[in-house]
Amino acid sequence: MDLSFLGGPVPQRGVGVVAPFDFALDRELWRWVPDDVSLHLTRTPFVPVEVSLDLARLVSEHETLEDAVRTLNAVSPEVVGYACTSGSFVGGIAGERAMCEAMTRAGAVPSITTSGALLEALIELGARRVALVTPYTVSVTRALEEYVAEAGVTVAGCSFMGLTRHIWKVPYREVADMARTAVRGDADVLFISCTNLPTYDVIPQLEAELRIPVISANQVTMWAALRRLGTRAVGPYQALIDPSARTGPVLPAEEQQQEGSP
Repeated sequence: MDLSFLGGPVPQRGVGVVAPFDFALDRELWRWVPDDVSLHLTRTPFVPVEVSLDLARLVSEHETLEDAVRTLNAVSPEVVGYACTSGSFVGGIAGERAMCEAMTRAGAVPSITTSGALLEALIELGARRVALVTPYTVSVTRALEEYVAEAGVTVAGCSFMGLTRHIWKVPYREVADMARTAVRGDADVLFISCTNLPTYDVIPQLEAELRIPVISANQVTMWAALRRLGTRAVGPYQALIDPSARTGPVLPAEEQQQEGSP
């Protein structure tokens, strides 16, 4: 009988995750994670504010992020991810970069955010035109559009739900309906925003129907964090993670930059 397992559990690599206090989709994050990686989640302090630009600013203050990362240091993650889309785009590209710098200072490890991961994913997929689905109000949705536009990406379509609470309860059917509304014209990619909006199972269905890559907030966060570890996220039939699911050629970043040059 092979008793080698008595030597102890398989060594785990750690990804620290800082999430807003109302984050409810821990299990969804884990679905993208391979067996040899553990997620170590911590949450920002509760504030009595509904989903809004004000809440986005409160849950992304540098002092809050630094305190959260310090709580993760005891378990020595190799990378830290901030799992909130609105909290990481509310300050624009400069604000997102400053958040990463604050987290890295507090934890001495690489740091990523959901909105930074979104821009990485758009580059990976060679996307210049993106359709957006959000559960947000109009003001928060507009801030996302401005963030994407600041990165030089055109918003080809957008639909939003106008929610300020209980976003994690939105069913896949409603997400799919909003996606169909948003994708019109010649979008290269559909992005489904908000880490509290369930998306894992709906991504392959929408990619097959819409014939473009579909990426989501939780997906890009896990993809980018695991990329820092030199490993891959688990997402069968999801174009970002599974290149065989891509319907068209994806240009390397160098070629994209050359094509964009005058």
